[in-house]
Amino acid sequence: MRARIYQPARNAMQSGTAKAKGWVLEFAPASAREVDPLMGWTSTTDTTTQVKLRFETREAAEDYAKANGIAADVMEPNKRKPNIRMMGYGENFATNRKGAWTH
Repeated sequence: MRARIYQPARNAMQSGTAKAKGWVLEFAPASAREVDPLMGWTSTTDTTTQVKLRFETREAAEDYAKANGIAADVMEPNKRKPNIRMMGYGENFATNRKGAWTH
């Protein structure tokens, strides 16, 4: 069994980082998906693709994989680039704007 350990990215639809904490151990699919001829759904006989284990730290995930004999690839997270300047809605109507006011 092969697995990957990664830190999930934050949801693109929200500004918070609630579910982006911790690390996830996820198994790679062992077999390809097949199309059901009757319904057209895709399915697989590999049930390990449904398993996602969450850990507080990267070391805990690596220790779990090592203790259970799971070959795991660790993927480093991409760090978020901070905004240079945070602007609020009220700054759209500021009197000291450098550009033309088009509202």
